Amino acid sequence: MTAETSQTLDRGLRVLKLLADTDHGLTVTELSTKLGVNRTVVYRLLATLEQHALVRRDLGGRARVGLGVLQLGRQVHPLVREAALPALRALAEDIGATAHLTLVDGSEALAVAVVEPTWTDYHVAYRPGFRHPLDRGAAGRAILAARSGVFDPGYALTHGELEAGASGAAAPLVGVSGLEGSVGVVMLAEVVPQQVGERVVAAAREVAAALA
Repeated sequence: MTAETSQTLDRGLRVLKLLADTDHGLTVTELSTKLGVNRTVVYRLLATLEQHALVRRDLGGRARVGLGVLQLGRQVHPLVREAALPALRALAEDIGATAHLTLVDGSEALAVAVVEPTWTDYHVAYRPGFRHPLDRGAAGRAILAARSGVFDPGYALTHGELEAGASGAAAPLVGVSGLEGSVGVVMLAEVVPQQVGERVVAAAREVAAALA
């Protein structure tokens, strides 16, 4: 800690990060041990976070992330979208296909940014807000591949899983803390050329760098 930072705020943020990393919540004693502070400090931190709905405690006393975090999370999408748009525009124009940034939202893949090419006679319509299961479509499959650590060849390819006659290619975002997502394209084609997959990987790296 430096003179310019707040120790209390730092501890509160660490509490939120610890709770976000567990599905079953943490007790005051567990948080006290992980933070290296006494239980009284933890009680005060939790009480303050509860007042802002960022933390809730169940009947057993275990603390969990509160619904207030969801409200904050909704404001993240516009910032992420803005950072990703330059790389998506370049990808759409280079490939001549609709480019998109997709993020994980619960058990679904959610398109948060979409850019259509300007020079093609036709392309697949794809809109921000479109949702689909993670195990269907290139965008979701790329994210699942990242979770499993299986990256070869670095991108996922699908055909006809979300729309008849349409193929997709997507690469996962890598190295972006706290964010699961992928960058991809969707096109009317039977087969996605290898160079498209490679270009998608490059675009995913550009987006990851913009978000880092």
